[in-house]
Amino acid sequence: MATEKEPTKKAAAAAAPAAPAASGAAGPRVKWNVEHLKSSYVNFANANSTREEVVLNFGLNTSWDRSQPEVEIELAHRIVMSPFAAKRLSELLAKLMTEYESRHGVLK
Repeated sequence: MATEKEPTKKAAAAAAPAAPAASGAAGPRVKWNVEHLKSSYVNFANANSTREEVVLNFGLNTSWDRSQPEVEIELAHRIVMSPFAAKRLSELLAKLMTEYESRHGVLK
């Protein structure tokens, strides 16, 4: 079962990425409001799309027996976004994984 943990405001603020310094060309400074932030652990993700939106489903697979004929995934979150936002997320994740692998080694 997926559980939600509510981090302390201090821990959540520390986990939030730093906003770029304010300058005229860089755009407005981002202030991260973490007052209602909730964290969930997931080990399953699925995605699909239509012309107008991209849908990401996140959940928890608690079945570790791979010989079972059927696996049940408890979906906990569905994120629906525009294709433009999904493209930005894709680029962000690619950059994050490149940085991660440079620090910790290539994932296989």
